[in-house]
Amino acid sequence: MSYDQLMYVHLVTVVPCIFIGAFLLFSKKGQAIHRNWGKVYMALMIFTAFVSLWMPARVGGNILGHFGWIHVFSLLTIYTVPTAILAIKKGDVKSHKRKMIILYVGAIVIAGGFTLAPGRYLHEVFFN
Repeated sequence: MSYDQLMYVHLVTVVPCIFIGAFLLFSKKGQAIHRNWGKVYMALMIFTAFVSLWMPARVGGNILGHFGWIHVFSLLTIYTVPTAILAIKKGDVKSHKRKMIILYVGAIVIAGGFTLAPGRYLHEVFFN
């Protein structure tokens, strides 16, 4: 796949997470709607994280000619999603909640904010 194709797949899978994740953070916990949308959110987040690993860094420095600092958020997601699932399966609600907040703030808010930096596609969409 080309970079542009990967970018569009990434956008199609991550944009719904902005809204689903916010809904989950503010909705009543433990109900079927929270669990079901949580599964969708987790699947989309893990998929979009893996897609982003195939996208070479185009802004800032990179490691091995491919990975940039923004890829740290992909790794955060790949670690946090399964550990959050394990936490809730064990009944550790506090750990699950903490991991979900970290995931949303790190992978959606902070990483999403970086996509608005000059030289990135979304900067061009929104500011040019």
